[in-house]
Amino acid sequence: MREFTGRVAVVTGAASGIGRGLAERFAAEGMKVVLADVEEAALEAAVRDLRQREHDVIGVRADVSAQAAVEELRDRAYEAYGAVHVLCNNAGVAGGGGAAWESTPNDWAWVLGVNLWGVIHGVRAFVPRMLAQGEPGWVVNTASMLGLVSGGGGGPYGVSKHAVVRLTEGLYYDLRSRDAQIGCSVLCPGMIATNIIEAERNRPAALADPAADDASARERARMRTETAQRFRAFGMPPDEVAEIVLDAIREERFYILTHPEGIKDRVRSRMEDILLDRAPSPPPAPGQGVSVAGSRRAQPS
Repeated sequence: MREFTGRVAVVTGAASGIGRGLAERFAAEGMKVVLADVEEAALEAAVRDLRQREHDVIGVRADVSAQAAVEELRDRAYEAYGAVHVLCNNAGVAGGGGAAWESTPNDWAWVLGVNLWGVIHGVRAFVPRMLAQGEPGWVVNTASMLGLVSGGGGGPYGVSKHAVVRLTEGLYYDLRSRDAQIGCSVLCPGMIATNIIEAERNRPAALADPAADDASARERARMRTETAQRFRAFGMPPDEVAEIVLDAIREERFYILTHPEGIKDRVRSRMEDILLDRAPSPPPAPGQGVSVAGSRRAQPS
């Protein structure tokens, strides 16, 4: 896909972080943008800011874990602009953590509901309509570097991101087999300066952690706070991620890696584990190996 001016983009999780960066970059490219997010006040602020800069945007509150909400998002986008050319299934949360058995059923339901089912709902709701347009288009599904490697525990976040990678690989073949004018990419970011670690603020009450007051839950909360501070201090700025994504769409690249120097060795190690029939290799210890933090503007020391 080469032409963006006058085209329409839909971005989920667009009120902050990578989604906000994508929405701003697409708008700057002359696109009409539909911003979707579950956090209403932040969404309204993002839309207001873009409109003050004279961009043609609308906002739609949407919980992507619900099929009906994503279908309504699709309908609102087509009612407003008559077409969708770029779809970014970007909304995501970080929840659970620790060993696989330590995440509660609610942790699994919440994280998989947003990170995996949100992408599934986006593909199912939008792709048939985009195909029917008969125009060039592109789908970007946000996974994570953790969707490409082993390590990091068996909690719901990593599981959801591996599933998104596989879903998008399958989508690539599905589109190619139909000679579609639509392509797709999977975005696998490393450490980005976002507030995803603090996504608990948007966790539905029905999926609250029943053990939120026990000692282990308090320790997990403390670790989340420290991790969030590290992400904000050393992560790549979302506007840089958006630039990488736009370049990848132009170049029709499938795997979008924000920190290739920090992840390709680990991908290679995982593939060798499989090919050599050995157990998963441990990830590098903190402070060792190549950092996945930083940006193209500056690297942390």
